[in-house]
Amino acid sequence: MSSTRNPASTVSQVPGEPFPHRYDVSDVTREGAAWLASAGTYPRSTLSLWADHPSAPVVLPCGSAFDVVSAPAIFGRRMLDRLWNEGPGSGPVATHRGRMLLFAAPGTAGRLPSLLAWEEWGAGTGEGRSRTVPPLLCHGTGDAVTVPALHADRLPSPAAARPGPAAGAPADSASAPVGPSAVRPESRWLVAPDTRHPWLPGPEILLWAAVRAARSTASAAARISISRPADQGAKVYDVSRRR
Repeated sequence: MSSTRNPASTVSQVPGEPFPHRYDVSDVTREGAAWLASAGTYPRSTLSLWADHPSAPVVLPCGSAFDVVSAPAIFGRRMLDRLWNEGPGSGPVATHRGRMLLFAAPGTAGRLPSLLAWEEWGAGTGEGRSRTVPPLLCHGTGDAVTVPALHADRLPSPAAARPGPAAGAPADSASAPVGPSAVRPESRWLVAPDTRHPWLPGPEILLWAAVRAARSTASAAARISISRPADQGAKVYDVSRRR
């Protein structure tokens, strides 16, 4: 079981050390970084790179330490919500260029597509109703994925996204945009690795989450069409519940 995280905690860092002792859900711990690095041929080189550049994303191979299932962002969020609200939780999860990356047990990439086909949850319809799971890209042996930087960029509060004051008006530094950090990064952790041996869901669990997410697609789409989508980074998952 992974360690309990305090969503309200802030990062406290020893000078010269890239791995924080206190962290929030989107920061990788020293142990989590070691697990990620173990996927590559030269883990010490990867750790050295992160020690010098902790904000650098890295490309890592799949198939040994983990597989990755990549889903469209909104559908992936629904899968993740099912995993945490109704199931056993998840392994590490990241977003990259509009897709959700769910880290899974090795072998999942080869098994999940056949399970979806067997259960007839591929593209198409069945029994007069939609039974569609959007394309899930399964990365296993021979594939590689880009993992986000170790630490999350500190994003400004909603007030910081508002336009600055008009000319002549008093300046409010607390509500002014803060340069590059005002832009949400294209790669970030939603559930960051925090142990050398994280629990990873297998193909059956991800099939379960995908099927339930697909069943809710119609009602969720109706809600999204009449309201602005919620901030994709607002939800915090209690990793102490992970089985």
